[in-house]
Amino acid sequence: MEHYDAIVVGAGIAGCSVAYFLKEKGLKVLVVDRAGVATAGGSSAAGAFVSPKIGKGSSLQKLTNEAFKFAKDFYKENFPEHFKQTGVVRIPKDEDDAKKFFEYEKYNSSSYQWVEQNSLKEIGIKNSKDSFLFNEAGVCDAPKMCRAMLDGIEYVQYNVKSLNYKNKMWSIGEYRAKRLILATGYENRFIDMRYMGIKGTWGSRGDYETKLNLKVSMHKSISISANIDGIVKIGATHAKEAHACLNCGVDPLRELFAKASTMIDTSDFKPKEIYCGMRSGSKDYFPLVGSVIDVSFMLDKYPKLVRGQKIKDEPKKIDNLYVLNGLGGRGFVFAPLMGKLLADNIVKGKEIDSRVNPDRLFLKWCRKSPELER
Repeated sequence: MEHYDAIVVGAGIAGCSVAYFLKEKGLKVLVVDRAGVATAGGSSAAGAFVSPKIGKGSSLQKLTNEAFKFAKDFYKENFPEHFKQTGVVRIPKDEDDAKKFFEYEKYNSSSYQWVEQNSLKEIGIKNSKDSFLFNEAGVCDAPKMCRAMLDGIEYVQYNVKSLNYKNKMWSIGEYRAKRLILATGYENRFIDMRYMGIKGTWGSRGDYETKLNLKVSMHKSISISANIDGIVKIGATHAKEAHACLNCGVDPLRELFAKASTMIDTSDFKPKEIYCGMRSGSKDYFPLVGSVIDVSFMLDKYPKLVRGQKIKDEPKKIDNLYVLNGLGGRGFVFAPLMGKLLADNIVKGKEIDSRVNPDRLFLKWCRKSPELER
């Protein structure tokens, strides 16, 4: 058997990020994925926009913008060839939304500037209002970024059938490691993690060949990238479905393309590739990073948890099992910082940020879940 310090299951941006930081800390890491690197799930269909979140200063906005700052600096320093700092224009959806932008302004912790409607018209953006331009934001090439992050890390395309833990070692087929990290996205066939409330949201993206001189990316309910090497990306996370692409039909990008055509000149656009994938989110929209609770043990030991019993001790965890999931539609924003947080926890024992620690969801799930007997 091949022995490793850690095995990461899942080769999307989440798995690639934690693998990168574990390797950086000197661990021998193996990444496995049944489909390939960023070729299935959310990362395969990601437009991979890296931009801040606007709003009224919520906890989620603050965390997102911390992650944005870390991610854009990380990509610029380590993988500049796969991150284009195009700037991203955030455009109000309508008149009511435009009024809210003045409230959002005081919570913009990232560098930005106002861009007037007429100025946007001059660069080819139609039907807009005065908007925010985040110059430091940009777009990743999703598959190339993920593959670059795995440079020097062993990767195997492997369909994991089961997980086994014996003698303080995890084994997957012929591979063994002390630590196992699940970065499997919306799919979970191995461990009881129902309390995390991982859910899938279907997203689509189209890449179009065009000569349109579009130098800036934008977001207005859908995302449109700048023209990078003759390609403009159009995409959105839109359908909360449990199964693949139920809404796509024979023309999955019809509605997205129609919306894009109200924003920019799409007259010479020629479709090159279509991508669809399920992105994973959590119940409260915060990422899920850290150890995994032994649900069966906790429910057996504390049967009154379902009636609201409180416990003094930390919930029992499954030995050397970790999760990095729930990044939602901002996977390429969250993943680098979340990967570093988990690697620091695994190697240095550094405490996981309470905002992303999955433990936050356990007791509420015990009390509220209709799956559990009262």
